[in-house]
Amino acid sequence: MDTAINLVIFLFTAAAFILSFRNKEGIWSLASGLRALRFFTILSNVFCACVSLAVAITFRHGSMPYGIWLLKYIGTASVTVTFLTVMVFLGPTLGYKDQLKSWGLFLHLIGPLLAVISFCFLERAYPLSFSLSLLGILPVALYGVLYLYKVVLSPEEHRWEDFYGFNKNGNWKISFSAMVVGAFLVCVILWLLCRI
Repeated sequence: MDTAINLVIFLFTAAAFILSFRNKEGIWSLASGLRALRFFTILSNVFCACVSLAVAITFRHGSMPYGIWLLKYIGTASVTVTFLTVMVFLGPTLGYKDQLKSWGLFLHLIGPLLAVISFCFLERAYPLSFSLSLLGILPVALYGVLYLYKVVLSPEEHRWEDFYGFNKNGNWKISFSAMVVGAFLVCVILWLLCRI
């Protein structure tokens, strides 16, 4: 069961990422695919998918190395942040229909939920301590610094548009703090689920 879930995560995420290389006109474009890598949704899901493939392979052979298990936790925390950001912030501001259409349904909802189910309930190969669980904040903090630089601090000709709206009215400090706090709460939730 767990192997199947992890393969589904990998295959569907891989398909979504490959299709991101097609632009709005349906033409295959390297620039379109590379542009997709700006989004935390894509980065978190691709990372989680790669680790899920490793989990599927190692689980099938009877044991999961500690490093892969830990990376699966970090990947799960990342996509859980993606899920909650869509449900709590992007859905209300940009519209749930837009966020959950096409491959967004898998990347924003189904994939993250599958990752949580597989890690918290089927992959209890090692105990998840509270201090270790806080490693799940790392991807959000790193991406937050990158987003801050590319949207606010970099030279204008190299800046990204504020596609998440985190710097609306210059409120990047509040947004950055909220995302880190949100990531912390995700870590706490996952830690608690692993103790059930």
